[in-house]
Amino acid sequence: MEHYAVKGGNPLSGEVEISGAKNAALAILAASIMSNETVRIDNVPDVSDIRAILRAIENIGAVVERVDRHTFKINGALIKDAPIDDDYVKKIRGSYYLIGSLLGKYKRAEVTLPGGCNIGLRPIDQHIKGFRALGAEVRVEHGMIVADAGDLQGAHIYMDVVSVGATINIMMAASMARGMTIIENAAKEPHVVDLANFLNSMGAQIKGAGTDVIRIRGVERFHGTEYSIIPDQIEAGTFMFAAAATRGDVTIKNVIPKHLESLSAKLMEIGCQVEESDDAVRVVATKRLNHTHVKTLPYPGFPTDMQPQIAVVLGLSSGTSIVTESIFENRFKYVDELTRMGAQVKVEGNTAIIDGVSRYTGASIMAPDLRAGAALVIAALAADGFSQIHDIYYIERGYEDFPEKLRSLGAEIECVETEREQRKFEFRAG
Repeated sequence: MEHYAVKGGNPLSGEVEISGAKNAALAILAASIMSNETVRIDNVPDVSDIRAILRAIENIGAVVERVDRHTFKINGALIKDAPIDDDYVKKIRGSYYLIGSLLGKYKRAEVTLPGGCNIGLRPIDQHIKGFRALGAEVRVEHGMIVADAGDLQGAHIYMDVVSVGATINIMMAASMARGMTIIENAAKEPHVVDLANFLNSMGAQIKGAGTDVIRIRGVERFHGTEYSIIPDQIEAGTFMFAAAATRGDVTIKNVIPKHLESLSAKLMEIGCQVEESDDAVRVVATKRLNHTHVKTLPYPGFPTDMQPQIAVVLGLSSGTSIVTESIFENRFKYVDELTRMGAQVKVEGNTAIIDGVSRYTGASIMAPDLRAGAALVIAALAADGFSQIHDIYYIERGYEDFPEKLRSLGAEIECVETEREQRKFEFRAG
């Protein structure tokens, strides 16, 4: 099986370009089929989750033309009424966005229950509540979510909890419902705003995205558009924390610094130098960092998708840090792997207590999910000696050219498949 071979100890230095946001792209590609005219979308990241959703919409009749690696033309005029039950799409969480887009356009959707990383329960009760409020009948049968509506009517929907997925799904369905829909306690994440901007570019009437209250006046049809996806804040954050962990000096380009404020604040708090420009962030770490407390929260709070990465950095910082996970209940599975590298972490419920150590040592470790896998790569880059990171298909779900980008910063990392390739890497790396 392919895995990453890593030799740690090199401070990362240089510039790295951030790809389009995977989470925004999943929603926007699902929404692209709501128009019968051609839409052109660029800055699409080339990762396995994106390939899965493109395959899914192609399988139900959408015309998908790849203009170049990061640009696609999509036309949903010929979509047929067919269940989306692709084995590959079952593995991605974003497959459920197709419920909102198909229900909005055709008033019917049948989509397999979504998968993704096993980081805890991610119930779809808020999605179902929203669809039902709009007038749809929703049921789960034979592993599929089936939603039917003779008509969709705008409604006032209060979200019991802040849910990015439910906000996105309801927004798509409501954008083609009759009348006004108001979503209260809506998620404010950047990819929610990006989807709203994309839908508006096709003719939707959505106001308030990025605030607690989103107002949507339904329209009958969408037209074609050209749209560019925002940069990926989580990929950017991962490189920011990789610079911190390796005591490096990295400029992360093609970012929106506003989206990274919670990350920049924590890095400065623990002793990093952070410099912002219009579309770039530079992170410099010249000495051992300090401890802090972190609690994950919905945007604009500290993102749950960055929790493993900051834990890796705090594991090398002085003193005792506390990381509290308030979004998912099963997001500390990487801790066992990190302790194999010498970290001192104790998990109590939804809290990790981290006593900083002076160094990590290389080990053979398993990536338990997407973001934790990337965090363990950071740990390996900061460690003494050689490491092997297995189950890298998790990482490839959300990071484009991850080893190549790290190598451009001076990391010694390669994707290898056999023991012989591993030995050759270790011989070359010394």
